Amino acid sequence: GNDTGISRSTVSRICSEIEESVQEFLHRRIDHTWFPYLFLDATYLDVRHRGRVVSQALVVATGVSGDGRREILGMALGDAETTDFWTEFLRGLRDRGLKVATDADPLGVALVTSDAHAGLKAAVNAILPGSAWQRCRVHFARNVTQKIGSARSKPVNALISTIFAQTTSEAVVAQYQAVTDSLRGSFPEIAAMLEAAEPDLTAFAPLPREHWQKVWSNNPIERLNREIKRRADVVQIFPDRDSVTRLIGAVLQEQHEEWSYGERRYFSDTSMRKLVHILNEHTEPARPELYLTA
Repeated sequence: GNDTGISRSTVSRICSEIEESVQEFLHRRIDHTWFPYLFLDATYLDVRHRGRVVSQALVVATGVSGDGRREILGMALGDAETTDFWTEFLRGLRDRGLKVATDADPLGVALVTSDAHAGLKAAVNAILPGSAWQRCRVHFARNVTQKIGSARSKPVNALISTIFAQTTSEAVVAQYQAVTDSLRGSFPEIAAMLEAAEPDLTAFAPLPREHWQKVWSNNPIERLNREIKRRADVVQIFPDRDSVTRLIGAVLQEQHEEWSYGERRYFSDTSMRKLVHILNEHTEPARPELYLTA
C-alpha cells in the first residue's frame, strides 16, 4: 500500500542514493594513513541465491590507524572457509591502498586478528607479508569447550586465561609453556591444541602492553557484530546479495562515521609512539648497496 504518502519513485530514488553512497564508502581509497591493526570477522546470513536460500559469510574488516583511531575498511560476502575468498578480499584491501609492512618501512599492517578460518592464515601470509596473525583467544576458548564439553572446559579455560594475565612478553611465553605442560597428563588433546597454536595465540606479546587487551581477540568489534545481527534478524532472509551490501554497508558506514567523529582515540598517542618504536626496532637494517668499481 501507499499509506505513507511516499511515491514509489521517491523510494526508488532514496534507495539508489543510499546504494551509491554505500558503494562509494566501500570502494574508497584507504591510503590516507597506515593501519598497524586489522580485525577480520565473519557473520553468517541467509541470502536467496539462484532460487534457493543459502548461508553466506559476511566478512567485515576493521582497522586501527597509525593515529590510534578505528575505521571500517571493507566488507565482502562469500565462503569464509576458503583461501581463495580470503586472498581476494585481502587483495581488494591492498588494491585500495592498505599499506603492507616491509623491511625498509615497517609501518604497515603489523597484526591481523581473527578466528581460525580455514585458508585465512595462508592468505594473510601471501597478501600481507610482514604481518603476524593473532588467533582470537575468545574463539580459542570456545574451541576448547567444543572439544571437551562445558563442565570440563571451565577449569581448563580458567588455567589458559592465566597466560593472558601476565604483564611482560617473557612472562606470557613462560606461562604458556607452564600451562601446556600442566595439561599434558589430564587433557593431552588440549595440550596438543595449545602447542600447535602457540605462535598464533601469543602474536600480541611483542606489542605495547597497553594494546594487548584490544588486539588479542575480536571482542572489540562484537558490538558492531551485534548491530549487524540485529538488522539482519529483522530481514531474516535477504532477497539477494545486493540487498546485503545496501543494508549492512549502510550500518558499517554509520559506525565508521561514529568512530571518525564521535569516538576518542582507541589507542593513545603515547602508546602508538611505543608501537612505532617497537616496529622500527624489529626491522632488519637494509643492506647497503654494493657499488662495483671498474
